Amino acid sequence: TCDTGDQQTTAAVQLKEAAATIVERLRDVATYEGEDAVFECRLSRETAQDAQWFLGDVPLQSNEMNEIRVQGTRHSLILRKVTLEDCGSISFKVGQHSSAA
Repeated sequence: TCDTGDQQTTAAVQLKEAAATIVERLRDVATYEGEDAVFECRLSRETAQDAQWFLGDVPLQSNEMNEIRVQGTRHSLILRKVTLEDCGSISFKVGQHSSAA
């Protein structure tokens, strides 16, 4: 607001969150049945955008079998005690960007 005494004008500032990009992509993981498989990727910035992990086309959530972590720009997925049924494509998506292993 600018106030000169007898006149006043007001303006507003609006910000949009810049889209995060994936700067460190997922890598393939080979492990033994019964062990944990850990996938990590890093974004260009911390973001409030929804990020999602997938096993094939199935969205994953944190539970007793999957642990999803976010530490700053680093996003991690831990598949606990993997079985042969867990073999397949793991993907991570944020905004319009994705990475798969």
